[in-house]
Parts: sequence; C-alpha cells; structure tokens
Amino acid sequence: MENQKTKKTRILSGMRATGKLHLGNYFGAAKGMVALQSRKDYETFYMVADLHALTTPFSPKTLSQYRRNVMVDYLAIGLDPQRSTIFFQSMVPEHIELAYYLSTLVSVARMQHLPTFKEKVKQYPENVTLALLNYPVLMAADILIYQADLVPVGIDQEPHLEVSREIVRKLNQIYQLHLPQPRRFKTSGDYVPSLNGIGKMSKSVPGSFIALDDSLAVINQKIAKVPTDSGRGQIQLTQVDKKAGFQVTKRYFDARTNQESVGVGALMKLVELFMGEAKRAAFEHQYQAETLSYNQLKSQLAQAIFAEIEPIQRKKQSLLTQPNYLDEVIAHGAEKARAQAQITLKLVKKAFGLLN
Repeated sequence: MENQKTKKTRILSGMRATGKLHLGNYFGAAKGMVALQSRKDYETFYMVADLHALTTPFSPKTLSQYRRNVMVDYLAIGLDPQRSTIFFQSMVPEHIELAYYLSTLVSVARMQHLPTFKEKVKQYPENVTLALLNYPVLMAADILIYQADLVPVGIDQEPHLEVSREIVRKLNQIYQLHLPQPRRFKTSGDYVPSLNGIGKMSKSVPGSFIALDDSLAVINQKIAKVPTDSGRGQIQLTQVDKKAGFQVTKRYFDARTNQESVGVGALMKLVELFMGEAKRAAFEHQYQAETLSYNQLKSQLAQAIFAEIEPIQRKKQSLLTQPNYLDEVIAHGAEKARAQAQITLKLVKKAFGLLN
C-alpha cells in the first residue's frame, strides 16, 4: 500500500504594525513563532497585520515605516522565509474578500458585546469605525483563509478566537464544509507584565515596555523606574482556576505596609523569563529573608535582557543594509500566501453560490 503524506498542522500568527516590537511581542509571540517553524509536523504562516493597524487611529507615513520594521524584526528574530510563509496581510486581498463573506454570518450585536471592542471604544471614542467593529471578522478570515489549526496568541485574544470558531461551525453546518476550528496555542511567555506592574506590556502605554531596539543604557533606565518596596516582603500563593487547570499565582506584599508590590511581581516574572526559574527562586528567598538588593536585581536583569536582544539588533542592522533582499522576501511571501488563500476563497465562494 502506498504511504499517504501526513497532513501538517497549520499555524497562523501575526503582529499589528502599530509601533516597535517589544519584549511582550517577543515572548508572547515571536519567540514561539521561531520555535514552531522548526517543527517538521507544522506548516507556519506569519503575517504583518497592517490591515488590523487601520482599526485604530494611524498615520500613513508611520504605518509605512512600522510595517516594514515589523518584517525586518521577524527576520532578525529568526523567522526563515524558506521554512515559513512570511507576508504582509494587505498584499493578500483574499483576506478582505473572505472577511466580507464571513460577515454575513455574524450579527452586529455579537461584535458589540466583545470586551475588546468595548475597551477600544473607551480608548478611542472619536474613532469607533466599522473596521474596529469588524476586527474579529477579519481575524477570522486571516485564520480561515489558510485553514489554520492553531493560533499562538495571548489569552486576551480568546474571545476573538471563539468568534472564529462560531463562524467555522456555521460554515460547516450551513454549507457542508469541513474547515478546522482554530485553537489557541499557548507559549511559555504568553503574558509579559508591564514595567509598572499593571497589566501587560503594551505599545499604547508609554513606559510599560522595553523595545527590541533599546540599548543597554535605555533598558537600565527603564528597569530602574520599576516601582519596588522596602525589600522586606511576604509572598502569597493563590490558586487560580484557569478552566480547571488550577494555576498558582504569586503576589508580593511589603511586610512593613502590607501593601501589594505589583512592581516586584513584574520584576520577578521578568527574572524568570530572562534568567530562569532558579534565579527567580533565589531572589524570592532573599525577598522573604529581607536581604534583597533591588539595585543588584535590576542591574542583573537589565544585562540579561540586553544579552538576549543584542544579537537580534545586530541582525536587524545587517538586514537594513539589504533592501533588495527585503523586497524579494516580501514579494515571495505574498505569492506563497495568495496561492493558499485562493484555494480556500474558491471553496467558500462555491459554497455561497458565487462560483459554478
């Protein structure tokens, strides 16, 4: 009997072209993206989500710069155009066409009730556009156009993924298609805390992030500003029911004031990500023993962060001197992505009665 070729699991991921990539992007997505492309059983599609950048206020000039910078960052981090399909979302018009077809399956009320939409309405009350409302539908089109099985995104994107699954179920039920329902793929650093200890690192919150382009001096300055306490603390362990998974979280309290030290929690998480669990445990022991030196911790952490991203910075500088190579990667990626996108689009159009 002739051996059948094993179907690879498809991965789709991307980052919005809204500014410099930072450590949250690196650990939350990029580092995992590099690891996934090395798996022989995975087929990886990675886009620069420039269309999604249009859902919030933008400058055409800076968008042009940001989208190319993200592409350079992708390559500098280690994404390989020979092993992954790397492309600009806007250069695959099938995304937009499929999004329109999918919008016929989703109600306006469903979109308005999404927590991310409500947050953006509060953030940009003068820019509540149809594009913002349809963001999850376009995201569903991004995933579905490549029939992706797994999507490595943060937990905050789970409501959008559920919209994608709802759409796929409707397509399969109404039109007798057999499209996969996408699942979130969790990476080890899918939540990187803000430097102020509140929420996660975000390009939209000044002072909350360390950019991949930051020098050691800048990193030292940013880490130095992370709020701490007296260094005489207590650690409280809390079990959190993550859909019956029961994760243990740690909270840090200043023994003198009994106030929670959210900045200390952020530092400890960053220590774990960049220096390892054993180093975090050692610092935590010093914290409880009242022997912790924040100056020492912050200095070592800044050095560890820079050691991780400095090779990326060198590679990026090299790539910026090769504009022709970048143009070739961009053109080739769009061609590969469109070839797959057209297959799915024809399938959906035929199901809708738009192709004979």
